[in-house]
Amino acid sequence: MTTGDEDSEPRHGMPSPRLSHEEFRARYLQQFFDPLFDPLRAEIDRITEIAWQAYDGSRKSPVTRKAGAGFADPDYDLSVDWLAARAAIETAQRRHDEVHAPLRVLLINGSPRSEHTCPGEMSKIWRLVEIARGAIARDGRCETEILDLSRLASEHGRRIHPCKACFSTAAALCHWPCSCYPNHSLGQTSDWMNDIYPMWVAAHGVMIITPVHWYQVSSPLKLMMDRLVCADGGNPDPTRTHGKDAAKAKRIELAGWDYPRHLAGRLFAVVAHGDAEGAENVRRALADWMSSIGMHAAGSKAELDRYVGYWKPYATSHADLDADVALQQEVANVATTLAQAVTAQRQGALVSAGEQLKDPRQK
Repeated sequence: MTTGDEDSEPRHGMPSPRLSHEEFRARYLQQFFDPLFDPLRAEIDRITEIAWQAYDGSRKSPVTRKAGAGFADPDYDLSVDWLAARAAIETAQRRHDEVHAPLRVLLINGSPRSEHTCPGEMSKIWRLVEIARGAIARDGRCETEILDLSRLASEHGRRIHPCKACFSTAAALCHWPCSCYPNHSLGQTSDWMNDIYPMWVAAHGVMIITPVHWYQVSSPLKLMMDRLVCADGGNPDPTRTHGKDAAKAKRIELAGWDYPRHLAGRLFAVVAHGDAEGAENVRRALADWMSSIGMHAAGSKAELDRYVGYWKPYATSHADLDADVALQQEVANVATTLAQAVTAQRQGALVSAGEQLKDPRQK
């Protein structure tokens, strides 16, 4: 250990978020506000009481099974939810590693805007995603899969819960895949990340296309990025920390953590567009993030920041995109660059200098 035990002791002192029975009941019943539920009030009361018992008993993972062979502690009870997420990732990794399987590019729509909810209009980002998909199809070297993050705002039950920052307590406490969710006792279920992790793992290249929101990426994109922290140094064996034992995780990290990079070697491309300011910073931040987790830029034409309708009315921004044929071609070029790069990488013709060098500081 590099420090004394007293230096790594978990710190406490924040106010408790625990709800009383009355507070819990009032909050839980908000989801049944619609008068259509009125004929079922007695049944809802019974369900509410069961939900309270799960909350009061902290039944985060009510269904578990023994970890079994391959884990540090085979007798530890692991959540079946987590085991299913792990199995999906393992399947995706095999798909990624199969040398005769088609190459795959993951296209990510980073805009929350959709015609199917309040904005009443499609996003310009979606149009750029379609341009990228068309360019990759014309190139003919890769399959594409689309991750449409606008569905967080437009589709019932879609959620990405926030990162709980376990990594900042100790790297080993952050599990791969994330074991913070689902948390059934807190109602933190239907977490989309268990579907999203395999998409990233299976991909040979990832292209993020995003708008600028207040000088930053959009909130759906940032939620996903934060939850991908477990892909960069996350612990693939929760039995080593016996779940979320912070003190045990700190001891493991201080004894020497290897920071496994679960997405290393994949290629990326980025397109960021704004209407007034911030596009360059967002493009750079995304490229820096993906580089930091061991991914590689596909090439000099794989990163693009541009403006659509610069300082013009939002109401005519789609017409501005219609007119900007050069931008449309630039986005197509970014996508084609990524397709070319992942093809060259499989053929062993893409050299990333320094890739085999070990970082002296892996945090």
